[in-house]
Amino acid sequence: MRLLVAYSFRNLLTRRLTTFLTAAGMALVVFSFASIVMLAEGLQRTLVQTGSADNVVVIRKGAGTEVQSGIDRYQAAVVESDPEVAFGNDGRRLAARELVVLINIPRKGTNSPANLIIRGISKSSLVLRPQVKIVAGRAPKPGLTEVMVGQSVVKRFANTGLGSKMNFAQRSWDVVGIFDAGNTGFSSEIWGDVDQLMQAFRRSVYSSVVFKLRDASEFPRVKERLENDPRLTLEAKRETTYYLDQSAALAKFLRILGMSLTVVFSIGAIVGAMITMYAAVANRTAEIGTLRALGFKRSNILTAFLLESLILGFLGGMAGLCFASFLQFFTVSTTNFQTFSELAFGFALSPEIVYKAMGFSLIMGFAGGILPALRASRMNIIEALREA
Repeated sequence: MRLLVAYSFRNLLTRRLTTFLTAAGMALVVFSFASIVMLAEGLQRTLVQTGSADNVVVIRKGAGTEVQSGIDRYQAAVVESDPEVAFGNDGRRLAARELVVLINIPRKGTNSPANLIIRGISKSSLVLRPQVKIVAGRAPKPGLTEVMVGQSVVKRFANTGLGSKMNFAQRSWDVVGIFDAGNTGFSSEIWGDVDQLMQAFRRSVYSSVVFKLRDASEFPRVKERLENDPRLTLEAKRETTYYLDQSAALAKFLRILGMSLTVVFSIGAIVGAMITMYAAVANRTAEIGTLRALGFKRSNILTAFLLESLILGFLGGMAGLCFASFLQFFTVSTTNFQTFSELAFGFALSPEIVYKAMGFSLIMGFAGGILPALRASRMNIIEALREA
């Protein structure tokens, strides 16, 4: 077997140009597949990391998202009084009534408009989201028309820097703080006092109530209690589950798109590998006859040529993944299908993506090499030696 591997490598090195071109074609296919799947993975990681397993998001039953939800003050008070709501160091319940609305503001450079989430926050909102850190300025004060802006928003949208004034809901809002929420969806939001935003947008109901559990394992009981309470028409989800659901539609679309494009592109790569291997068989007919005369079996010839094609697939897969890995240094933004708001996130490479990409590249190598390898193994010894 070692001899066959050495033989296959020697032949690939002998025809460096065709080896490079064939492997490059496979690398492009793997790069395309990996980049789109990494995009879907990055989206899900961003939204899942937005939530905490200890936090519960309560929205109107059937709403799906905070944007579509409505919870009146009485229902919010009932939720906050649940015995499993945790208490903070100051003795207050760790529960926050929040408002989520969309506004349309221009991007930097192009001035093309995009939807952004404005989140009205309560006193406990920052305590419930420890991943949110104020990196410049301060948090907006209750009762004032002030907002703080996520770092992703500052980078991509005009008039959102510290000290700027934003105009929406027929009011002027002072940007008094910039916050960093890491690789989470909160970085693509603008936060302000919930009561001021409700007045400005003429809303009489909250979008959600978020609270921290005293014991995370008690969530099933809390969920059952809230959803079966006849005074309420609400549903409760773990915050991580809620944000995972937000990513489901777009992530599924990206994965389907990635697989569709990959299948189309892979046909070309497989044909290229097949042409390369057929050319190798044609150019080495005498060599194949000599090997058979020396006692090599048909299975040995089949294995040698198939191994060459698999090596091409492996090299292409490694090259494609190598280039795709650099995409992790880039951030992209798109519209979340669930909330119709702008969301910034990065590419994410996971072990599962590596396994899938390498498996796919080896499948391309096998599909491109099996027919030429069969042809080589079935050659007649005498006819092959005549061409020597």
